[in-house]
Amino acid sequence: MTMKRILFVFVAMLASWAIQAQDSRLAQQYFQNGEYEKAAVLFEQLYDANPQNDYFFDRFVDCLISLERYDACEKAIRKQLKRDPKNLPLYVTLGRLFEQQYRDADAEQQYKEAIAQLPKEHFAIIRLANAFTNMTKYDYAIKTYEKGSEILKDNVSFSFYLGDLYRRKGDTPKMIDSYLNSLATTPDRLPTLQTTFQRFFTDEDYKELQKQLYVRLQQDENSIFYTEMLAWSLMQQGDYRNALRQLRALDKRLRENGGRVFQLAQIAAGARDYDAAIAAYEYIVEEKGRSSTFYLEAKREALRCRRSKLTEGYAYTREELLVLQQQYESFLSEFGRSRVTAGIISEQAELEALYINDLDKAIGLLTEVIEFPNADPILVANAKLNLGDYYLMQGEVWEATLLYSQVDKAYKEDALGNEARYRNARLSYYDGDFQWAQAQFDILKASTSKFISNDAIDLSVFIMDNLGLDTTAEALTLYAQADLLVFQNKFEEAFQSLDKLLKDFPAHSLEDDVLYLKSKIYNKKRDYIKQAETLQRIMEGYPEEIRADNALFELAELYQTHLNDPEKAKELYEKLFIDYSSSTFAVEARKRFRIMRGDKV
Repeated sequence: MTMKRILFVFVAMLASWAIQAQDSRLAQQYFQNGEYEKAAVLFEQLYDANPQNDYFFDRFVDCLISLERYDACEKAIRKQLKRDPKNLPLYVTLGRLFEQQYRDADAEQQYKEAIAQLPKEHFAIIRLANAFTNMTKYDYAIKTYEKGSEILKDNVSFSFYLGDLYRRKGDTPKMIDSYLNSLATTPDRLPTLQTTFQRFFTDEDYKELQKQLYVRLQQDENSIFYTEMLAWSLMQQGDYRNALRQLRALDKRLRENGGRVFQLAQIAAGARDYDAAIAAYEYIVEEKGRSSTFYLEAKREALRCRRSKLTEGYAYTREELLVLQQQYESFLSEFGRSRVTAGIISEQAELEALYINDLDKAIGLLTEVIEFPNADPILVANAKLNLGDYYLMQGEVWEATLLYSQVDKAYKEDALGNEARYRNARLSYYDGDFQWAQAQFDILKASTSKFISNDAIDLSVFIMDNLGLDTTAEALTLYAQADLLVFQNKFEEAFQSLDKLLKDFPAHSLEDDVLYLKSKIYNKKRDYIKQAETLQRIMEGYPEEIRADNALFELAELYQTHLNDPEKAKELYEKLFIDYSSSTFAVEARKRFRIMRGDKV
């Protein structure tokens, strides 16, 4: 063949392909527009020219069924079957046609015929099963895979597909059994299955999964992927203790360095299951020792979990705090006092200042952190902010504002700078310089930090409301002094100052604010009954005041966390997002209400 002839053939082929592509697009457009007569003509031409293209033929059949040209459709399918007898999905197509005509017995016969003719070919089995699946004929798809397993003498290859079919049918036990069978040949599928389970499982489904895994592990206790799956499923239900038992066994069996256990500890700590987290960290410390790369972090995180367990529980005793203090000292004795352990020293300072009430020791610890050479600048800046707070608690106002200003200057365009400016503005508020404080709070309203912004808004509105109503700032000054006394943990003096305010300025607009500040004192003293009573008085007596939504949210939180009355908490959250829909707490209240109601959020 000459080059000219070859070029001519090539150009003709290109022209033919271009015409077919154009016809295909036009046929699809007709089909989407419901112009089935026009679409049928084009799809018939396309599949005649491309007899191996199932898509063109299937679309042609769809057009004929839509036009109710059933005889022509059956004739076309049988013609295609004669042309390609090994194309078993054509029997499914014929069965679908019969179902359109309410010939269910004939349709069933075609489905059975397709399965009966299955060859010993892996691809052909999957292809037929997919044809049934696309028609939501899940039982026939399952029968296809079962027959295929029998023909190929392979009980595992189709397990994953069977699992998917049983999931679609809602048969959870068989779904789990099939999916677990698929792990035997493809352990790498474990993350895929975990994602599937996480998406579709209920609590009862996880229990079924665990039941089946325990049975399999009794038969093969050394199975790594079954143990991994069991630990993962326990973690999904928050059962970190039993998950730890599985991962410890796996860690020892594989002679690992504790990485899996460390990861579990972090997840448990994030979920506030501090006992499980501490147990996991202690396993690394005791069993792996200093040779483990996780040793230092495990000791550090275990210490933080012990602290969080005490301080978040609000039920600690002074003796427990002193034990924790000793654990901090022990850690620092082992690892030394340097920039590497500066974070732990800062945490101990907070423990000393806010819980043990040893401000002098806390100030000494943070001074030590600030003076470490090459220490993390962010950690040092936070240490300065906290040190400023502790000086303020001691009444050293000048030292406090100096430290706040240093951080403000160093981090002007950063969240830390905003935090420093907020604390300086709050100090001016305590000191009675209300106009300057309010101006700063107004600037901070646009802060990128949600918490700084909300606090700044609250104090700005509070000052504006109470300065605008008085010819003098005497009452507000008394309140700000009491607020400072609460910050300094001088509760009796704060009560006296608040009572003096109420006595000297009866029926003042600050009455609800006085109650709100008293509720804060009761919270710090862990007197939750009196705190609840005080918040209830605000709700009932001052429902239109700016503290009402704060009081409502905090009361709901109190019933949820400390007073053990979830129904009451749920009722209050619902009241908040309905009656105070514009409140900054409304979104969070709705979220908590839905979680407590059992919604999947």
